[in-house]
Amino acid sequence: MDMQRQLRLGPLLAMNSFFLLGPRATGKTTLIRQELVEKATIIDLLDSRYFLKLSSAPHELESLIMATPAEIIVIDEIQRIPELLNEVHRLMENRNITFLLTGSSARKLRRGKANLLAGRVWEARMFPFIYRELDDFNLDRYLRYGGLPAVYLSEYPEEALDAYVSTYLKEEIMAEGLIRRLPPFSRFLEAIALANGEMINFTKIANDCQVPPSTVTEYVHLLEDTLIGFLLPAWTRSRKRKAIKAGKFYFFDPGVTHLLSGTQTLDRNSNLYGKSFEQFIGMELRAYLSYTRKKFPLSYWRSKNGHEVDFLIGERTAIEVKASKKISRNDFRGLSFLKEEGVFQNFILVSQDPVSSRVDNILALPWQKFLTDLWNDAFL
Repeated sequence: MDMQRQLRLGPLLAMNSFFLLGPRATGKTTLIRQELVEKATIIDLLDSRYFLKLSSAPHELESLIMATPAEIIVIDEIQRIPELLNEVHRLMENRNITFLLTGSSARKLRRGKANLLAGRVWEARMFPFIYRELDDFNLDRYLRYGGLPAVYLSEYPEEALDAYVSTYLKEEIMAEGLIRRLPPFSRFLEAIALANGEMINFTKIANDCQVPPSTVTEYVHLLEDTLIGFLLPAWTRSRKRKAIKAGKFYFFDPGVTHLLSGTQTLDRNSNLYGKSFEQFIGMELRAYLSYTRKKFPLSYWRSKNGHEVDFLIGERTAIEVKASKKISRNDFRGLSFLKEEGVFQNFILVSQDPVSSRVDNILALPWQKFLTDLWNDAFL
């Protein structure tokens, strides 16, 4: 099934060469074949013929390109041969070639001297399916199994998720030499999945995994570098109420989170359901900012007294997320306290309540309308 993805490669590559980064199986290769097959030479480093030839002789890249001239050169899974980045840099300088370089490991790219391309190659991100990409969007299915294309579209999403986690998150990361021992890393994955969406406590997770806190720090960086998770930084400029500085950690997909944490069922009335709904909205915000090329940071706010707002877009829009089907005045508290700072322009409560309302200039929206308005740039 061909899905219309929100990311469009043509307009990007008309501007510049790009890294297209994203976790495995988010659909990078499929998108390339849908959009660029007639105008690009595609060098897939998962193809053993290309991999063996170029890993032993990176300079052969030029002859491959010249053999089939095209407007755009795509190198898929560039992190498999980071040394190619030197050749890419040379060909961009000498032949003015436009490149699209895809990858799923920023760490391996850095080790391959990707800094040589700083400023010359821009960066785009690919994410799992988002709401507006799916005609028949099923929220409960998404919150339970996530938005990886092969999982969301599968008749057997649990099996597809299990295969993804087993072959990539564990075996492949291990095979790439990014970790030394699998058992501690597996324990870490479970512990941090259970803490998904919470302020990260390195010492507690280290105790749970029976490893030093420094190892947990390294593991978190590894998940960030392989694009499997991200730290949401705290906004700390509030003056009326002192802010907590610790960041919150999120995995890139709720289905992956559930499999790692051992979730069996996702009860509508559980706290876990609320956390998954919050994660879903956070993923939508990340995708929106990235796909529309809007350079606003995403953060959150929590005061020392426990008042919290889930997501902040720059210093423009504050968003609180509630899974409630009927919101109450208490749901507005975090936004009301942040509003007293006099910094943000828009205050929005996103929920599953089907009725829009406004309380003290805080707008409450059903999640579907919020996402539609978001993509219409209503809040920036």
